Amino acid sequence: MAAPALPISLSASDSPADGARHTAPLVVLTSLFFMWGFLTCLNDIIIPHFKAAFELSYAKAMLVQFAFFTAYFVVSLPAGKLVGRFGYKPGIVFGLLVAACGCFLFFPAAALRSYPMFLGALFILASGITLLQVAANPYVAVLGPPQTASARLTMTQAFNSLATTLAPIFGGAVILSHAVKSPETVAALTAAEQEAYRLAEAQAVQYPYLGLGLTLLVIAVVFAMFKLPKIGTAGASSSATSKDGSVYQYRHLVLGAVGIFAYVGGEVAIGSFLVNYFQEPHIAGLNEAQAAHYVSYYWGGAMVGRFIGMVTLRVWKPSRVLMVHAVAVVLLVLTTMLTRGNIAMMSVLAVGLFNSIMFPAIFTLALQGLGKHTSAGSGVLCMAIVGGAIIPFAQGLMADSVGVQMSFIVPVLCYAYVLWYGWRGATPKGPHLAV
Repeated sequence: MAAPALPISLSASDSPADGARHTAPLVVLTSLFFMWGFLTCLNDIIIPHFKAAFELSYAKAMLVQFAFFTAYFVVSLPAGKLVGRFGYKPGIVFGLLVAACGCFLFFPAAALRSYPMFLGALFILASGITLLQVAANPYVAVLGPPQTASARLTMTQAFNSLATTLAPIFGGAVILSHAVKSPETVAALTAAEQEAYRLAEAQAVQYPYLGLGLTLLVIAVVFAMFKLPKIGTAGASSSATSKDGSVYQYRHLVLGAVGIFAYVGGEVAIGSFLVNYFQEPHIAGLNEAQAAHYVSYYWGGAMVGRFIGMVTLRVWKPSRVLMVHAVAVVLLVLTTMLTRGNIAMMSVLAVGLFNSIMFPAIFTLALQGLGKHTSAGSGVLCMAIVGGAIIPFAQGLMADSVGVQMSFIVPVLCYAYVLWYGWRGATPKGPHLAV
């Protein structure tokens, strides 16, 4: 999922035109997009690891996504206030430090074999990422002429997609490379063998996240060395209610927030179940490491589709493109529910290709005509990313009842709403629409 581009403005004194070069800072900023995409997608790998290691139900395993994406809902508004008070650059550095702390907490959580501690670490990690998303996009936009800001944001978001493609491969190699033993097998081992097994199991997540935490610290130090332009806000309202009325009076914005909730929830839920789904004998019968490799195709499809979307969204109305993509996803998920083997496997992987344009399409459609309320509307939409916490958990409950394959009815309903939003809900309606 690409980070939204937050609305900003540049004063003449702040504009880095006049031949100024910001290549090095842009490289550092691009690394932020890569890192938070990588860390977010790695959840799809640790979910099956935790499910097996802690002998969890599907619903309890989905608490990984619940803890992670709840941070968007809880932290978005405080993060906006922090950035507003101290500035974007300190906000980015602080976000990197918070995310690094979350990574470091994986070490004691693994040593203590504590699932609740892992969930706490994930919430802290996601809180740092939320702060990064609030602060980083405006910096990308000012690092060059304003007329090329969209191109720079598209480029950085492409690296976000590259990260989500590589993360499953990395996770499969270093986290899922050793199969988790059943409780009966562990009980049959000697005390020394059990201790060695538990140590290896803990290290499967300890050292990868320790390395990621150190990487975040290095990026924080490097980023703090650069001087970047200040950013103005040109009269935008950041409050949901003001003397000009409530942002919630815009029907297409409220329905768009539900659309973001449904889309993010559906996308994350499907990605979260892929490893376990591909292990099903009637689907592919893969082991965890093999299944993790195929997850990269799901997220890689989104990267390819994003480049295609740069053309289709210019040629056709975004609402119509959104409808076509939503229809395709509904049909693909229904196909994976009703078939077996390669057809079921390929159809669910193809969903990633059509997911590609949904977030930016819904986001921009929901902000049509908001004028001074645009910034507040962006905040409402960002909070709706909490769908990534709720929908996977709902699918987990369904999977525990009817099995993984039939549980995909949950994302089908999510994408059906996205289809309706593109068809009817995105029509701008509300008081004082800006034109």
